Amino acid sequence: MRDDPRDPRLPTSPAFWRSPLRGPRFTSVLGLVLLAGITVLFVTGLLSYAAYNPNLSPVNDKTPDKGILGFYLFAWPTDPHWLYRLNQGVHVTLGITLIPVLLAKLWSVVPRLFTLPPARSLAHALERVSLLLLVGGGLFQFVTGVLNVQLDYVFPGSFYPLHFYGAWVFFAAFVAHALLKTPTALRNLRRLREEKDDLVSPRPAEPTVSRRGALWFVGGGSLLLFVTTVGQNLGGPLRRTALLAPHGGGDPGSGPNGFQINKTAAYAGIGTAETAEDTWRLVVTGRTGTVRLSRAQLAELPLYSSALPIACVEGWSTPDQWWRGVRLRDLAALVGYEDDPPDVFVESLQRRGAFRKAALRANQVADPRSLLALYVNGEELSPDHGHPARIIVPAAPGVLNTKWVARMTFGDL
Repeated sequence: MRDDPRDPRLPTSPAFWRSPLRGPRFTSVLGLVLLAGITVLFVTGLLSYAAYNPNLSPVNDKTPDKGILGFYLFAWPTDPHWLYRLNQGVHVTLGITLIPVLLAKLWSVVPRLFTLPPARSLAHALERVSLLLLVGGGLFQFVTGVLNVQLDYVFPGSFYPLHFYGAWVFFAAFVAHALLKTPTALRNLRRLREEKDDLVSPRPAEPTVSRRGALWFVGGGSLLLFVTTVGQNLGGPLRRTALLAPHGGGDPGSGPNGFQINKTAAYAGIGTAETAEDTWRLVVTGRTGTVRLSRAQLAELPLYSSALPIACVEGWSTPDQWWRGVRLRDLAALVGYEDDPPDVFVESLQRRGAFRKAALRANQVADPRSLLALYVNGEELSPDHGHPARIIVPAAPGVLNTKWVARMTFGDL
C-alpha cells in the first residue's frame, strides 16, 4: 500500500535511501570532527561576547535578557593586543571551514529523521529530540553566521541576540547528542569491520566513489573554504586570497588610510560642516567638571603612539596600524582622575546605526596604548577612519573603537 511506511517509495522506508556511502563509520568520522570543531566555535563565540564587556553598560549589551547565560562574563583584558583579532579570526574561519563537514554529516543521518515509530524508548526519544534541535540549531547558527560575515542582514531582528540565544540552544542539543553518540562513534572507528545499522541501505545502489574518497571530498571542500577565508585575518598578500570573506563596507583607497573599514562617514551621516576645525569640539566630563577641546588643542597635548589592529566581529582584521594621539588616561586626568582612571562612556557624532555610543572599562582606559587617535600611519585620520578623532584600544572589538568622537564622560558606569 502507498501509505505503508515500509514502501520503498517513501522516505520512511530504509530502502528509500540507496546511497552506499552511508554507514556508521562514515558518520562517526564526521561527528568527531564536528565534536571538536563546534566546541571551539562555542568557546570562541562566548569569548567574543565577553569582549564587548556587556555587563559594563547597557549600550554594550545587545542581549539584555540573557539572565544566567551571562554567568561566565569577565572584564575583557587588553593583553595581548591581538587577542580579539585571533579569537574572532578563529571563530569565523573555523565556522566557514566546517560547513562541508556539517552538510555531509546532515546528509549522512537524514534517514533517521524519517524513522518510524518516532520513539522506541526513552533513550531513543531523547536522541530524536536532540537530533531535531541539533539539525535546526546547526543550520540556524551557520546560516546567520555566514550572513553576518557577508554583511547581509536579511534575517529578522538583530544578529547579536539571534546568534547568542541560538548558540545556547544549539550547544545544549549538541552536548546531549554528543553524550549519547560519542561512545558509539568511538566504537565504530575502532572496529575493523563495519556493522550494519539503520544508516546502511538494505538495497544500496552501485557506488561511484568510496567512503574514503567521499571523506577526502568533504575535506577538500573544507580546505578550499579555509584557503579562501583565512587571508582576511592574516594581512599582506594573503588578504587577496580571502575571496569569500568581507573586505569592509567601503573602498578605503590607498595611502596611510588605505585599510579596511565597515562604516563610512557617508553611511554614518557625518558631514564636513560638523567636523571642521572651527566647529568640532571634544567635550570631556569627569569629577572636576567639563573641558571642551578643539582638535588643535588636543594636538598640543602630549601625544603617544601605539601599533594596534582593527578587528571586527565579521572576522576580518587589519595588520597593526601606527596610531598617534592622546592617551585616554591623560584625558581622564584632565577632569580629576590623575591616578585612578575610571570607566568612560564615549559618544559619537554618528546619527544612525549600532554602537553610536560605547563604554570602556577602567583597565582599558588605564592601558597606555589606549588612545584618542588623531593620526594613523603618519597622516591625519581620513573621514572614513574617524576624523577628527577616534578611539583605539588594544584587544577591543572594532565597534568599541568609536569613530567621530564627540563626547567622553569619565566615571564609574
